[in-house]
Amino acid sequence: MSVPTVIIHRDADVLAKAVAARLITRLVDDQAAKGSASLVLTGGTVGIATLAEISASPARDAVDWRNLDIWWGDERFLPSGDSERNETGARKALLDNVDVDPARVHVMRGPDSGMTAEESAEAYAEELRRASRPEDHGPAPSFDVLMLGMGPDGHVASLFPGMPALYDTRPAVAVHGSPKPPPTRITLSLPVIQGAREVWVIAAGEEKSAAVRLALSESGTMQVPAAGARGRQRTLFLLDRAAASKIPASLGRISSP
Repeated sequence: MSVPTVIIHRDADVLAKAVAARLITRLVDDQAAKGSASLVLTGGTVGIATLAEISASPARDAVDWRNLDIWWGDERFLPSGDSERNETGARKALLDNVDVDPARVHVMRGPDSGMTAEESAEAYAEELRRASRPEDHGPAPSFDVLMLGMGPDGHVASLFPGMPALYDTRPAVAVHGSPKPPPTRITLSLPVIQGAREVWVIAAGEEKSAAVRLALSESGTMQVPAAGARGRQRTLFLLDRAAASKIPASLGRISSP
């Protein structure tokens, strides 16, 4: 796993703009190199704001949206179209505004599909298996970029401290009794996250600062899941100044005045 690089931006608005610009560049470079790219989306305030910034950017047209595979790191087990679903926020902020291939938008299904949460997780795991290639060396693709938000408790995706999903090695897992509503969710497992080429942890706000410090320390993954959020080739912690306020100055690189 890679050692994290920490990049600090002035505030949450600048952070969203900077992550959007960085992501457009990354996707364009990956598509130029191999014809397609794969991206795992996150929800949350900054995650959705980032997608809105991409939508508003003239540079968005440099991305070949038809040759982009889009996945989610986690999803709330709610019906399609529910305003609390990460998918709904992503569609409104970006996906409905660009020419994506519907067959390459990989959605975690909700209860309106007739599936239980366990069945939905297994269906997503099977979709991941079908998309993986021999060079991925595992039951899921080695995503080009996997974006994660982070909670004040250090959770990433729907992997919460001390919960059984952290121990699960299946590609996608159902989560029950989440400490953050709604209680039932679907999440990628930690091995799948760690199989991504690049993992970007995005966090803003002083309430995240203690968790950020722990995630960059030697904390155990079971206590601070974000401490295990590492990509195979590169890991970025993309923070605003408030979220970075408790880490040593030597760790951070300021990218905006």
